[in-house]
Amino acid sequence: MNSKMKTIEIPNIFTVQELFLRSANKFGNKLALKDIKDTPISELTYSELLSKILKFGNALKKVGIKERTHIAIIGDNSVQWTVSFLTCMCFNYVAVPIDKSLSENEILNIIYESDSEVIIFSKNFSQFLFSERSVLKNIKHCICMENVDVFKDFLEMKEIIDESEELPINQLPKIDADKYTEIVYTSGSLGRAKGVMLSQRNLSSNMLDIMRVLFVYPQDRILSILPIHHTFESTAGILYPLSCGASIHFSQSLKTLVEDLQTVKPTIICGVPLLFEKIYKKIINSIKENTVKKILVPVLVKTTNIARGFGLKNLKKIIFSQLHKIFGGKIRAFIVGGASSDPEIAKAYIDFGFNYVIGYGLTETSPILASNSLRKLRHDTTGIPFPSVQIKINNPDKDGRGEIYAKGPNIMLGYYKNEKLTQEAFDGDWFKTGDVASMDKKGYIYISGRKKNVIISKSGKNVFPEEIEDMLNKSEYILESVVYGKKDKKWNEIVAAKIVLNFESFIKLATQKKIELEEKFIHSTIGKEIEKINKQLSKFKRIKFFEIQNNEFEKTTTQKIKRYLVLE
Repeated sequence: MNSKMKTIEIPNIFTVQELFLRSANKFGNKLALKDIKDTPISELTYSELLSKILKFGNALKKVGIKERTHIAIIGDNSVQWTVSFLTCMCFNYVAVPIDKSLSENEILNIIYESDSEVIIFSKNFSQFLFSERSVLKNIKHCICMENVDVFKDFLEMKEIIDESEELPINQLPKIDADKYTEIVYTSGSLGRAKGVMLSQRNLSSNMLDIMRVLFVYPQDRILSILPIHHTFESTAGILYPLSCGASIHFSQSLKTLVEDLQTVKPTIICGVPLLFEKIYKKIINSIKENTVKKILVPVLVKTTNIARGFGLKNLKKIIFSQLHKIFGGKIRAFIVGGASSDPEIAKAYIDFGFNYVIGYGLTETSPILASNSLRKLRHDTTGIPFPSVQIKINNPDKDGRGEIYAKGPNIMLGYYKNEKLTQEAFDGDWFKTGDVASMDKKGYIYISGRKKNVIISKSGKNVFPEEIEDMLNKSEYILESVVYGKKDKKWNEIVAAKIVLNFESFIKLATQKKIELEEKFIHSTIGKEIEKINKQLSKFKRIKFFEIQNNEFEKTTTQKIKRYLVLE
């Protein structure tokens, strides 16, 4: 059923602890981690990273933190965040990564719900945690990644590491690969947090599957830009590169991304589609504004596509070298996941000579279930199942679409302290992803959208909002959109859209036409854009109502729109 991926020889290892010890021994004095900004521990080789872990873990033991203690970690992407996480993996603690962008109430709730007894945090959370000590009664130790200033009750991470001795490697705890090793909180459909329990077998099996299909080499430089608490970044962007001897460089922030790209000159970036879509829109707009480029670029794309068919694979990088320089000039692959990717944008990146590798998965699947590979880039699919993963389309309709069910060693153990939700997430031993897709005879998966977002037309046909949103978002006048089902007396439910304007494009248009940027003009322009899109859609999919919203939609840290807030 699956199109079998060609694989390489991989180690027979079942824990993150084993994988990291293997890397530390193999890559010793090679650079492992580096912060671009100045931090207390800003750069470590593999040997130094192992030493910090052995010292930090020993220090935690000395202050009375027992194995299986739940340790919350919150802060910026950094060397110290990674040291904290790997120490949990190696010393048999349970890591609870927390999204630093959450509200204070949400952070408190996760600390409480997760039964965390220790919290390791960036300095900017010091005042908040100090003021909430009376609420956080279960927290026995607060460990700051930077200096603690006036908060003398807090421990300082670098200080306790420097004062500690390395625990001998042969005294490291034995890890049970099948017990949960981290609890990752993910928002439910109503915004309620669910604690996903992942084991070291879950994580290591996913890393080894990535190793089978995407080669990372010791000379690779990974720029870490996605929030590190998210499983896509922590597994694909941190743990996997470390298992291969690559170096990871932590970006200062999205605001400094252009500068950081030139500093690091990365070979690999893990990113969400929205990041690449925003960059793509800027590239396309700059091409459209230049008469010569507007004519020349499509011709060069077609010519280099033909040349690639004759084996001239690097010609695109030469012809489109100016675009490659935007990303530092050394990019070997973009690894794209965390949300669905627009096929047209994926194709454009591939046409410009980038290896744009699309994957698919969820937090509950550690996280990757399927992907394309560097050997065979596809823009129109999320790829084929990983070697150790089984995928089936449950109860497909006449078009072959149904819910994706998954099975494999990467599937979560369940939701922490929530047996009811855990049972609802499985059908026998198959995990129900909640995503609707079809699968071709070669095993390639084509995702339509989330099952819970489907709009049912009066004729009973399914409309997937994500497909229409992709079309709307291609308009230069639309920054982002949410398509939903709106109740209607005549049609029961109609296709409706909430639109966020791209004011930059509207300002340019108003300047060209020498008119005022008035509400009537804006509404008319968007109406015409929707008319164009409706002509490309079947009648039952056409947008019958739209409204304009001034502010951008609230998003998760992986830039997925919080639909439940938009549609409240």
